[in-house]
Amino acid sequence: MGKLQGKIALVTGASRGIGRGIALRLAQEGALVGVHYAKNRKAGEEVVREIWEKGGAAFAVGADFKSANGVYELMGAMDEALRARTGDNRFDILVNNAGIAQTAFIEDLTEEIFEEEMTINVKAPLFLIREALPRLRDEGRIINISSAVTRVAFPNLLGYSMTKGAINTMTSTLAKQLGSRNITINAIMPGITDTDMNTATKQDPEGRKFAAGLSVFDRWGQPEDLADVAAFLASPDSRWITGQCIDVSGGTHL
Repeated sequence: MGKLQGKIALVTGASRGIGRGIALRLAQEGALVGVHYAKNRKAGEEVVREIWEKGGAAFAVGADFKSANGVYELMGAMDEALRARTGDNRFDILVNNAGIAQTAFIEDLTEEIFEEEMTINVKAPLFLIREALPRLRDEGRIINISSAVTRVAFPNLLGYSMTKGAINTMTSTLAKQLGSRNITINAIMPGITDTDMNTATKQDPEGRKFAAGLSVFDRWGQPEDLADVAAFLASPDSRWITGQCIDVSGGTHL
């Protein structure tokens, strides 16, 4: 029996990349997983199909965080899906993974780029947590996906780096409030990971080699590397860990 048997999870941005890896891993541990997608319903449903084929259980929920009502639409879809399946809208695990990164030095960083990054990377997870808390069971888990760029300077990722710094602060601050309910909240900080967010770098031989060399293991991170840590943080084994921003970057820039 998996360590998450009987638990219910919501993973945002789960139709691809790190989010997909986390959704698959939580389902492997026995959780019923809500697979969130923004616009690509087909991709979200494909992840759900894969989970069921592997013996897990999942359902897809769609919402675009660029929309002012995106968070509320997602919670409404979760309520409907859970009540239909369990008769209740409560769940146990929230993984805030959805995010965007746009390359721009400060001279190229427009207000539009910055506002979009802040909306999706900071505002959405913050208010999703706010809306989820009345539904989240005591002893629940919140896992935020941050980034190693919060400790390593990449001037061409200024806006993105600032949003992930905000996620780290939110994580430690909320940990103090949520402790009374035995809800843990932690952040995972990936390094460069082999997902479609990094397609341009992957397709450039020199860029791919350089990125691999950032890790002491001389390779790119894989979604599974992050998913294993997320599964631990979602499990009862992590009960004494909260408010932490955990570097899972393969020793990037040590």
